[in-house]
Amino acid sequence: MSSGQESVFSEYETETSQTSKLLRKFKETPFVPIGMAGFAAVVGYGLYRLKHRGNMKMSLHLIHMRVAAQGFVVGAITCGVLYSMLREYVIKPKE
Repeated sequence: MSSGQESVFSEYETETSQTSKLLRKFKETPFVPIGMAGFAAVVGYGLYRLKHRGNMKMSLHLIHMRVAAQGFVVGAITCGVLYSMLREYVIKPKE
């Protein structure tokens, strides 16, 4: 690589760390971490309830937990899209 390209990449890496990139993304799309947290909560609850599922078959229990986790994530993504559309088209920022 040429020295010009190396300096551009090193500037980019020093200006933005992984944590700052992650925080910036969370501020831009707040429903993504909410969806991830909800997914983790549903999976945790499903693992907890795995011992107390009663007569229910294991496969049926896992299918219900998968549907619940996917539903939470899809719901969070849908809310995020609606929120961004509302912010962009209805509540227009002053230009």
